[in-house]
Amino acid sequence: MPGRREPAAECDGGGPIPSLSASHLEEPPVNRLMTTPLKLGLAGALALGVAAASAQDARQALTKDSVLLTIQQRGAINIGLSAFVPWAMRDKNGDLIGFEIDVAKKVAEDMGVDINFVPTAWDGIIPALIAGKFDVIISGMSVTAKRNLTVNFTRPYARTGYIVIANTKLAKEKGINGLADLNREDVTIASRRGSTGAEAMNRHFPEARKIYFDDDVLSVQEVTNGKIEAASSTPPKAAFEIERRGDVIHVVSNEQLSPTREAFALRKGDPDALNFFNNWIQEAEASGWLGERRAYWFSGREWADRVAQQ
Repeated sequence: MPGRREPAAECDGGGPIPSLSASHLEEPPVNRLMTTPLKLGLAGALALGVAAASAQDARQALTKDSVLLTIQQRGAINIGLSAFVPWAMRDKNGDLIGFEIDVAKKVAEDMGVDINFVPTAWDGIIPALIAGKFDVIISGMSVTAKRNLTVNFTRPYARTGYIVIANTKLAKEKGINGLADLNREDVTIASRRGSTGAEAMNRHFPEARKIYFDDDVLSVQEVTNGKIEAASSTPPKAAFEIERRGDVIHVVSNEQLSPTREAFALRKGDPDALNFFNNWIQEAEASGWLGERRAYWFSGREWADRVAQQ
């Protein structure tokens, strides 16, 4: 009937059963607080999973693009180099010999592949590497910051430095008795184009006239023939040339200018190849093999009679 009110329900204790308001139907505060970290955790785990998958994809892409895989698939490693006594030179049969040649052959042997040498002019050897003409430069290349902007270097596997050889007759006539006597306008110094030796001559003898050749042999010939006063060289090469040419030329001073560190050069963006060659050098050093080869080519002269006359 209108106006009639239903009796309130009672609970077991005799009191009325409280009505269920909207606030009673809401999720307890504790549960709300627990769901927030759970959601964040799930979101974080999802993000980490995506990141891990992306990293894995990146690693697979780098591995796929590594020159190591190319070398293994080809069955041969292509080495870029330039002739430089005693790093790489021709013997009397026309075959390549030298410290660099031994190193490259050992790398190929340890990789289980054949080897192809790609002789290249020094001032074009880095562009040729970047263009894919060969896989790696193993050619006594000194590490410099400028070069490192373009290529990646391994850890050093040799250390050298530059000295100056001079024509004995011209040096006597012009009073060239030490390095300081080279820094004048009436002295001409030759170097290999694009080499750290050329940079050293420019830095230490700014007043002297500089000329450049693609091959160190031409520099030595100019000095030997008395056409110029001096040329940059390295201790082992200077000793070899003096032994061959006699007292026509001599070392101005045993002081080494701009000590250098030599390393393999690789195209950028290939961490797998860089890792492999770094570990190869470390292992070859630890075993004593690199030290023995350096001693043979840089300190001894047993190989001198094998070199072709130039």
